[in-house]
Amino acid sequence: MPYEWISRWRLSLVWRIVLVAAGWLCLISALHYGLNVERGGKKVVRVGYMPVITNLAAPLLDYASRDQGDVRFQALKFSSFAELGEALRNDLIEAAFMIAPLAIVLRQQGEDVKVVYIGNRHESTLVARKDLRVTTLADLVGKTVAVPMRYSGHNLSIRRLMEEQGLTDKIKVVEMNPPDMASSLTAGSLDAYFVGEPFAAKTLKSGDASLVYYVETVWPNFICNLTVVKQKLIQEEPAVVEQMVEGAARSGVWAARNPQAAAKIAAQYWNQPAELVEYALSTPPNRIRYDRFLPKQEEMQQMADLMVRFHLLTGSDIAGLVEDQFAKSANLDQVTDVESILRPSGLK
Repeated sequence: MPYEWISRWRLSLVWRIVLVAAGWLCLISALHYGLNVERGGKKVVRVGYMPVITNLAAPLLDYASRDQGDVRFQALKFSSFAELGEALRNDLIEAAFMIAPLAIVLRQQGEDVKVVYIGNRHESTLVARKDLRVTTLADLVGKTVAVPMRYSGHNLSIRRLMEEQGLTDKIKVVEMNPPDMASSLTAGSLDAYFVGEPFAAKTLKSGDASLVYYVETVWPNFICNLTVVKQKLIQEEPAVVEQMVEGAARSGVWAARNPQAAAKIAAQYWNQPAELVEYALSTPPNRIRYDRFLPKQEEMQQMADLMVRFHLLTGSDIAGLVEDQFAKSANLDQVTDVESILRPSGLK
């Protein structure tokens, strides 16, 4: 009798384990499906980004794909580029609008990432506390300047300028998340910062900061952010990558013609006043370049070489990082409204 009881107990325990395992598998499958498919059968592609003008395509893609097409490009806002990079590394997002040198770092760390699109250019600005009366980089000797992170074009740019002007190690350069820069400068704990818009525009517009220079005056065609995906996504779903890159390029065509409307949409995603975003998009007029979105190996190589020069990398090999086929084939015709950012033909 005891033996039969023990046998039944063991059998019951086995079935409980099987049922629990099956239930867990169903739950994971349901969660995975929920994250990747919206109601109505739409495929969801999670796109991580930081709320800067160079990444304007992210909210515009999200907005345009909500009610049309077979794919929803879900824009997920991050508070730091480090978190964004880790999310891509761990497959929590399928695409990332990230600061350019970070893509190089990921590639050298063994991540099979590809640069497929370059964000809007000429939208980064160096500003300083107004009371310091800064007009040149030399005026910042002995002062503290913030950049988004050590792996940023802003850090490379300011270090290159310091080297050229004999100011190496005479200006303190620190890392700071872009959303914190304006308040730190206003509070007096920071002397200057170099960042993508609209974060510099915030203190310029309020009168707390003065303009030192726009990035294009020291680095023409400067790349602030770009878009990366993993090679796995290109191999498995090239049509999705094609639609995303073409949509990003077309969003620039539309935003250039409709800065006020573009600012209104972006402001909803960024939790920023629409007037501030519009100011950043249009001050000075025609500053932002939306038409230079094609990724080029030589531009990325220039950044990699600078990273080696300033001891951020030990080697500059970035073979295979750039994938330009999608940007080259982007159709920019008949962009009439925000909905037309995504062409009806979409996936092929």
